[in-house]
Amino acid sequence: MKAMILAAGRGERMRPLTEHTPKPLLRVGGKALIEYHVERLLAAGFESLVINVSWLSEQIVAHLAASPWAQHIHWSREATPLETAGGIVQALPLLGDAPFAVVNGDIWTDYPFEQLLAQVPAAGGAHLVLVDNPAQHPQGDFRLRARGLLDRGEGERHTYSGIGVYSPALFADLEPGPRPMLPLLEQAIATGALSGEHYPGGWEDVGTPERLAALDARLAIY
Repeated sequence: MKAMILAAGRGERMRPLTEHTPKPLLRVGGKALIEYHVERLLAAGFESLVINVSWLSEQIVAHLAASPWAQHIHWSREATPLETAGGIVQALPLLGDAPFAVVNGDIWTDYPFEQLLAQVPAAGGAHLVLVDNPAQHPQGDFRLRARGLLDRGEGERHTYSGIGVYSPALFADLEPGPRPMLPLLEQAIATGALSGEHYPGGWEDVGTPERLAALDARLAIY
């Protein structure tokens, strides 16, 4: 299985830190955010990685080109950020015809990525990893139902972690260009093709300088 790391965003909420440094290269616990994903995905058994880049892209490319993982990385360059689904559509030729994992570049987690290798989403669907709702997103995103299916109904909902396995068929016949992910996930819900799991372990949406500093302080303890 291949994996894609989403790293093309400008990181508006992280300004001024992202004025001159792309968000995936911000450091916590002694290394860049994106290094945690690259290292752990390859160690988990993913054969290669696709990383989409846009804002200050050459900094990210140069940083990882000098790393031990360079030979496993393929790049999808976006002239302007294409949003989540748009970025995946552009990268499909690099991802192939089999289900692939996707990880947001602006999160930190200790989720065991090897568990994703066993997930086979329904054709035209996806399997999402959900986490406990953080303080900044108390309403959550999806409700976990019987048989592991997800919907957006009333009741206890969890937050989408930015980690999932996707069927290429979910993006079939979509035109290139900026495109959000949520409409596609709602389409998968309607056909019973969106499944998920709840992960209670470590996860952080590193969306602001304050959350970045707090995570850095926690990781320093270990």
